[in-house]
Amino acid sequence: MGIRLIQVDAFTDRPFAGNPAAVCLLPEEREKSWMQSVAREINLSETAFLVRQGDGWKLRWFTPAVEVELCGHATLASAHVLWELGELTAEETARFHTASGLLTAVRKGDWIELDFPAEPAEPCAAPPELAPALGATPTYVGKNRFDYLVEVATEEEIRGLAPDFARLAKVTARGVIVTSRAAPPYDFVSRFFAPQSGVPEDPVTGSAHCCLGPYWSPKLEKSEFLAYQASARGGVVRVRLAGERVMLGGQAVTVLRGELL
Repeated sequence: MGIRLIQVDAFTDRPFAGNPAAVCLLPEEREKSWMQSVAREINLSETAFLVRQGDGWKLRWFTPAVEVELCGHATLASAHVLWELGELTAEETARFHTASGLLTAVRKGDWIELDFPAEPAEPCAAPPELAPALGATPTYVGKNRFDYLVEVATEEEIRGLAPDFARLAKVTARGVIVTSRAAPPYDFVSRFFAPQSGVPEDPVTGSAHCCLGPYWSPKLEKSEFLAYQASARGGVVRVRLAGERVMLGGQAVTVLRGELL
């Protein structure tokens, strides 16, 4: 019998939008090199691997190139799959043991809310390659333990970005978040580029909003946001600050079910 493999579009309520993630349900743990090979074969921005562990599931995330420490959309997809397959009842909390500690997910109507750590950025000097690679003029540059955070002046500038990915790959970080204020109904808009991690542009990046929420809170004087990631596929993220945690809300749609032979 093959290993169950499900592809889910996350942070969207319709297929072929949002961010696709593969979710692989393992009967037992497998070695890292095998999981990396599967992620390279699937060739999505993230493949999630789940195996039962204690009161929840051990969860690991792989891009086609590397294992990552925190991923929002593949966690959202994983929770969606566990409820859809009946591994959890609708009322149960999904509990994930990860490299970033315990992460949880709960169902709220048609939405799923993830409980993630806040990852605020601190102001820093821009690496020499950053602005030329983006083709943009930053109004702010910061960095957290994963990514650079860049604010630019307008939403139009965000939507029009066409980075030089070869040049951007020389910037040492998991990725680069670029953001600006947005027109209603959204509070802010963003894009996320990660050629360093084998993903030139990630369509919708949950973990980036663990940085974006704390950044925009004092600037907009609020703690709850409706955010839009303006990739070609696009996706909507609800963001709610709760102390040192960030609650990320999104929807998900299953688009493919199969077996890994």
